[in-house]
Amino acid sequence: MRADVVAALPGWVTARLIVVAALALSHFLVNHLHPTASGVTFRVDQGLLGWDAGFYRAIASHGYAPLGHAAARFWPLVPLVARYLALGIAGATGVTLLIVANASALALGALLHRLVIVETGDRALARRAAWLIALVPPAFVLVMGYAEATAIALAVAAFLALRTRRWEWAAAAGLLAGLARPLGVLLVVPAALEAARGWSGVSRRDGISRVSAVVAPAVGGAIFLLWSWLAYGDPLVPVHAQQAVGQRGGFVDPVTSLGHEARLFVHGHIGSGLHDPWALGLVVLLVVCAFRWPASYTAFAAATLILALSSRNLDSLERYALSAFPLVLAGATLTASGRVERGVLALSAAGMAGYATLAFLNAYVP
Repeated sequence: MRADVVAALPGWVTARLIVVAALALSHFLVNHLHPTASGVTFRVDQGLLGWDAGFYRAIASHGYAPLGHAAARFWPLVPLVARYLALGIAGATGVTLLIVANASALALGALLHRLVIVETGDRALARRAAWLIALVPPAFVLVMGYAEATAIALAVAAFLALRTRRWEWAAAAGLLAGLARPLGVLLVVPAALEAARGWSGVSRRDGISRVSAVVAPAVGGAIFLLWSWLAYGDPLVPVHAQQAVGQRGGFVDPVTSLGHEARLFVHGHIGSGLHDPWALGLVVLLVVCAFRWPASYTAFAAATLILALSSRNLDSLERYALSAFPLVLAGATLTASGRVERGVLALSAAGMAGYATLAFLNAYVP
């Protein structure tokens, strides 16, 4: 993996420089313009531990109980790891949370680089994919104390194991992904497709290994729901917390959801207006993925995208779509030209800076 880490490192470093610069700019604007909008100063002061990262830090420091049912929408793997890495040192959980997130982001780039080489043998494509996963605009959350970097890295690791027929490793990665984020459960879809390939004539042991790889992501999610049942008396508290007013809301069809966001934009909600063009672009990338990558990649990306678009509130759509990493691979296949690649990376870097600044200024929900 050394060559994969080296390939991922330039994009990883660049993304962190961009996000830190965006945070510095946000502090400058707040200190000199003194905005009166609610929550701006508070959000800037939170910095890399703002928004959902604040919940993850609180869970890592104090557990779920003091935070009430609302905290149950945050899956437990990353705060647990941050808690135990902190070794009980007061105030250290925020630091360890950022270490976990940023180390996971580097691992994500390296694993994606390795996956592309395994699939295609194209090192140039692998390098572009590692750059893109680091610099696409919503990837600024991979610098913050979010769980996305860990969850997506585990998803890529699961794909790498599935495609190389290492079922036990796929099961382990899938189980952890199911504990990291609710979208990790969707790894059941590609695992089922891969396990079904060549099923005829497999040995009993191989069959059991394949089945374990399929069910492991669901088991990971079920473990957290079981804990919810024991802690709150209701296994669906994490689901209800996510569907609460002000969060994702209830399930609706994507057309209704996109129309709702368009109306919000007309009434001055800038962040809402960004979701519709993103949705169109993501659908285009899904089509490209269907033509250029194996069926399991497209199935996982489609399931993730449909779920992301099927809620009343599309805040954080771009972050959820980032979990559909095959869409990044689709984008990498479209940037083979050196001029196109440089242009896309420059636009991505500018978009990342803009989105990060808007998030730090409380104008965009990451």
